[in-house]
Amino acid sequence: MEQEQKKNEIMDKVKLRKQEGKVVRRIVTTVTLIILTLIVVVGLSGTLFVKSALQPVDPQSEEQIQVEIPMGSGLSTISKILEEHGIIKNATIFKYYAKFNNQSNFQAGNYTMSPSMTLDEILESLKTGKVYREPVLAITIPEGLTLEQIANIIEKKTKYSKEQFMEKVNSEEFIHSMMASYPELITEEVLDSNIRYPLEGYLFPATYAFYEEDVTLDDIIIPMIKKTNDVINEYQALIAEKEMTVHELLTFASLLEEEATEKTDRETIASVFYNRLEIGMPLQTDPTVLYALGGHKERVLYEDLEVQSPYNTYVNPGLPPGPIANAGVVSIEATLNPTDTDYLYFLADKEGNNHFAKSYDEHLQNKSLYLNNK
Repeated sequence: MEQEQKKNEIMDKVKLRKQEGKVVRRIVTTVTLIILTLIVVVGLSGTLFVKSALQPVDPQSEEQIQVEIPMGSGLSTISKILEEHGIIKNATIFKYYAKFNNQSNFQAGNYTMSPSMTLDEILESLKTGKVYREPVLAITIPEGLTLEQIANIIEKKTKYSKEQFMEKVNSEEFIHSMMASYPELITEEVLDSNIRYPLEGYLFPATYAFYEEDVTLDDIIIPMIKKTNDVINEYQALIAEKEMTVHELLTFASLLEEEATEKTDRETIASVFYNRLEIGMPLQTDPTVLYALGGHKERVLYEDLEVQSPYNTYVNPGLPPGPIANAGVVSIEATLNPTDTDYLYFLADKEGNNHFAKSYDEHLQNKSLYLNNK
């Protein structure tokens, strides 16, 4: 009996082990299938992700985006910049695509790119320093131009007359639409009744490329305003630190832009203006008189300095009501980072060199030395 009982116990244990083995095998099989399924799903997802990232962001896009690649930028930095501007979908994929294709020697500079560009087009652009696809139209707006001067360029380069351009930029509907699109850039300040043109100084100086034959005035003007908005956004912290509004910044910077000569020290000129503003002394800058007169003159006469206009900084203290021209990055940065001086006067000699003075007597001496040849 005892032997029979032991035999039964052994058989039960064998059966139990077999059952346990079956359970373990089922579990292992199930887990293996789950892992294999996950590998397949992840693999397919990864493949689809990479395949998507290798395609243009938007093949149908006609948007033109200004992209700046700073000097010394490596592939990782360039990839990140392109992703941030919406030119590529994924910086990492772009970087490895460039490496896989042995692409290097990229050029720093300012590019006009589109979300419709392929990775190969982008790489070719970055290697040559040029946009791979030739634009149908390119418009260059230099620094220091008024809206009326910009209108003349538009008339020469497009089918639109200067009158049509000026009508558009001064349209109440257009101005309010731009205020809605760029609320931190264009504020109620531009609607001051003393301002000649609300959007004066808000069209950024740069080269704009267009790839379609039939561009509208909106297509031309809005990128210029957007560029100003993009540039100003980079300096928001400094603007707040200066306790300036964007309108005041663009107004101040426009004065520097118009006073500038090729060799001018804009930071020091900015310090002169700040010092005068601080003590309530009129800025007395000739470009505001010329703007008030509504035209260019080779020489500002004493009688011109008395013109009755809110823009005349000989008659009115403080900044003029608005910009008198478009300002570039150099003038904007000089406005936000002036030199620390006690200067109240400056003049430019015939070679374009600036001479600064702390007192009027010193200024007269500079005038005698550098302008009157005495």
